[in-house]
Amino acid sequence: MKPTLLILAAGMGSRFGGLKQIEPVGPNGETILEYSVYDAIRAGFGKVVFVIRESFAESFKTRFESKLAGKIEISYVYQETNMLPEGFQLPEGREKPWGTGHAVLMAKDAISEPFAVINADDFYGAEAYRVIAEYLTQAITPEKYAMVGYRLNNTLSEFGSVSRGICVTDENNRLTKITETHKIRPEGGEILCESEENKTIKLTGHETVSMNFWGFHPSIFENIETQFIDFLTNHINQPKSEFYIPFVVFEMIKTGLISVEVLHADSPWFGVTYQEDKPFVIEQIQNLTDRGIYPAKLW
Repeated sequence: MKPTLLILAAGMGSRFGGLKQIEPVGPNGETILEYSVYDAIRAGFGKVVFVIRESFAESFKTRFESKLAGKIEISYVYQETNMLPEGFQLPEGREKPWGTGHAVLMAKDAISEPFAVINADDFYGAEAYRVIAEYLTQAITPEKYAMVGYRLNNTLSEFGSVSRGICVTDENNRLTKITETHKIRPEGGEILCESEENKTIKLTGHETVSMNFWGFHPSIFENIETQFIDFLTNHINQPKSEFYIPFVVFEMIKTGLISVEVLHADSPWFGVTYQEDKPFVIEQIQNLTDRGIYPAKLW
């Protein structure tokens, strides 16, 4: 059975200032999202599921449906703040989405095979899809998941600080911890960040970071649902609280339900966090196109 690619595309990109999922960056106006699907098709994925919002569903489908039809199976699921388990009601004034854990949960009825999860606005590179597809078809079990890790210094922006999850692994390359690290920026030839005590710390740049590229068995949906109910029970009235997929993963690791292998791929990563990042992304994709890694026209 071919794996599925789940693309989280419901976020509106507040720092970017618009719907960055459909920003053109390729030689013929292709989006980062299109390169993700192209790489997934090459790696052997059989289906793509988009998590989007109903408010931009029509424009989103108009943009991608004709390009992808016949090349890969396509499904859409919606993520809205009022989509809560039975017994819960959306608190008055809640506008913020519930987070990536909630986004993945929205695909519960659309996916019954091993699947990968990515962000719509991140470029992960062809090799990363090949590595995760191989794991999803050959090694995934209800007890063994995977994550693609990237080197920190390949994931920074020149135009502002970023937050990254720095990974800690055991001797078997199994994930044991992700430390959310904030205000990471290149400065004076060094890579700096801020500690919880607001002290400046120097990083090497070689740290492995999570860029939200996961490989899951569909058994995870039951755990996400259970944990989301617990989350809502405790945090539903906190207007900025979010339920992230790493929370789910580490709770499962902690209780001995799963292990997560950290996979490494010789792939570039880049994303559009700020408007100023866009020219860099365009340049990088043009370089990959010039090297023959991608055709000048994807579709």
